Amino acid sequence: MTKAIRYEQTGGPEVMKWVDVEVGEPGEGEIRVKQSACGLNYIDVYFRTGLYPQPLPAGLGMEAAGEVVAVGAGVSSVKVGERVAYVGRPPGAYAQERVLRADQVIRLPDAISDEQAASVMLQGLTAQYLLRRTYRVQAGDTILIQAAAGGVGLLVCQWAKALGATVIGTVSSAEKAEIAKAHGCDHPIVYTREDFTARVREITHGAGVPVVYDSIGKDTYVKSLDCLAPLGMFVSFGNASGPLPPIDSSAFSSRGSLFFTRPTLFSYIAKRSDYEAMSAELFDVIASGKVKTSINQRYALKDVGQAHADLEARKTTGSTILMP
Repeated sequence: MTKAIRYEQTGGPEVMKWVDVEVGEPGEGEIRVKQSACGLNYIDVYFRTGLYPQPLPAGLGMEAAGEVVAVGAGVSSVKVGERVAYVGRPPGAYAQERVLRADQVIRLPDAISDEQAASVMLQGLTAQYLLRRTYRVQAGDTILIQAAAGGVGLLVCQWAKALGATVIGTVSSAEKAEIAKAHGCDHPIVYTREDFTARVREITHGAGVPVVYDSIGKDTYVKSLDCLAPLGMFVSFGNASGPLPPIDSSAFSSRGSLFFTRPTLFSYIAKRSDYEAMSAELFDVIASGKVKTSINQRYALKDVGQAHADLEARKTTGSTILMP
């Protein structure tokens, strides 16, 4: 028997329980992984609260890293003893050990530690598709990233800066502004003290930005649109403050024929070839030193309730990992 987090009803952090589970042996095409680090992401809160429903009882967690300890029949892509990481559904990464399909995992290069991998499989691959595929940032672009001191935010700031972009980012405090600035954000805006739309217009001399990456949702939606230049793209990749209101298409036409997209990582990595290529680019940019991982919080996996509470209270910065 090993331990894992399970929940039987939706609700607050208290619904998560540290329980014994029977993992079993891997079947055909499957592997068993002993996990050394698990990632914490806001999507985990969406599942826990029921915003993203799933059959209960269920597990939580979308990403982890560890060592392959058993392989099932027909598996040749990975071997026992190799280090791997993954991101994917169904949730269940909050666990000491887990059986997975072999095609769900990516072998880790020597330059990437288990903890680094567990902190970036979801957030880092999200940064990759935002910057390289959803809106392909070019040198000379000026971009706006909401929640610039968060896990995805710090990665986007660094990566965009390495691509030659000017980075504007919103944060909730002066302390977070300093963190964002240290990670490549040229213009951190403390949205609790000033109107970020007015400040973006000032920074861009009235032109606006070609893209806004917004994971906040309801509270920033309209103001994010007002930051965009004509033909700009509003990228809604999360809703930490709540879901967006019903979309009125006139809000996009009246502001200069704007584009709207609601991407998810799982669409971008649905093809194994894309999953591998995106992971390789992510690992390369981290190994090069252009993007540094920021694991600013660590919790024992059994204390995940406190980790969720801190995440929802916006007390965390950068990435958080859970130690099984």
